[in-house]
Amino acid sequence: MARAMWTGALSFGLVSIPISLYSATQEHEVRFHQFEQGTTSRIRYKRVNQDTGEEVDYSDIAKGTELPSGEYVVLSDKELEEVSPQQTKAIEISDFVELESIDPVYYQKSYFMGPRDDSAGKPYALLAAAIAESGRAAVASFVLRNKEHLAVIRPYDGVLILETMYFADEVKQVDKVLDNRPDRRSLRKQDLDMAMNLIESMSTDWDPKRYHDSYTERVNELVEAKSRDEKFEAPEEEPSAEVIDLTAALQASIDRVRGGGSNKKGANKKDPTKRGSGGTKQGSAKDDRQDVSALSKAELYELAQQLKISGRSSMSRKQLEKAVVEAGAQRAS
Repeated sequence: MARAMWTGALSFGLVSIPISLYSATQEHEVRFHQFEQGTTSRIRYKRVNQDTGEEVDYSDIAKGTELPSGEYVVLSDKELEEVSPQQTKAIEISDFVELESIDPVYYQKSYFMGPRDDSAGKPYALLAAAIAESGRAAVASFVLRNKEHLAVIRPYDGVLILETMYFADEVKQVDKVLDNRPDRRSLRKQDLDMAMNLIESMSTDWDPKRYHDSYTERVNELVEAKSRDEKFEAPEEEPSAEVIDLTAALQASIDRVRGGGSNKKGANKKDPTKRGSGGTKQGSAKDDRQDVSALSKAELYELAQQLKISGRSSMSRKQLEKAVVEAGAQRAS
């Protein structure tokens, strides 16, 4: 069982429920150390005074902030403690809002919320059920790691999940970032209809397992290959097509998707690696190659994963097509 990273109480009105928070996500990127080139000697960093070049002990370091004028204001730990938020052990619910009204740009990090002990089980379950039934989310605030956080609490997979959020002034305004906001008034209806058709042709049910961090997988395969003193073949870069006529490009995309079989909700997916009933019609390996060429690279990768093809994350599209066809032929034989 995971260890709680925060414990306290969920409070609204006169109700207080003992709860614990657990991190709901984890990143899986490969973590690198730094070495001097050609050696296995680690690179270490020191805190040094930029004027004297001498190393400074951590206890002698103070915090400061730079003013627009370029001057610095240095603050002591005591001064910062005086203005730090009160270390309460409560998540205070202030409002309930429609969940759909919250733009995802405000979401920051997710935490599972669970009852802290058996006595909290029933009130926790009641609140979770009521929030789920209402279609709303609870807006709350609490202190975590000496910082005040805005948060929403929403239902997730039968429990409650807390999302820390950015405050309004932390989300940048579009017009202050983009100076070339596109003008929708110049769009032609037929172009919009064609784009909508493409979106409809590519629509499917959300399944996060379909998507992979292919870069991290390739890095892991590179590390594994080097640890065995084996050569690693990097995947070939696919040439990107230059789009000149947007309408023609949209039509070509629609034709390609429809030719390869729709992924819309309720559509039956065909397995290009199977022959006979339930798959593609019986034919030669060339026919199979033509079938897989209509698939997107993500769909090819998914098939390669189902067929347990090793080294798939480092393969180019052509290599994936060939491996899928060959593996499919072996399975059918």
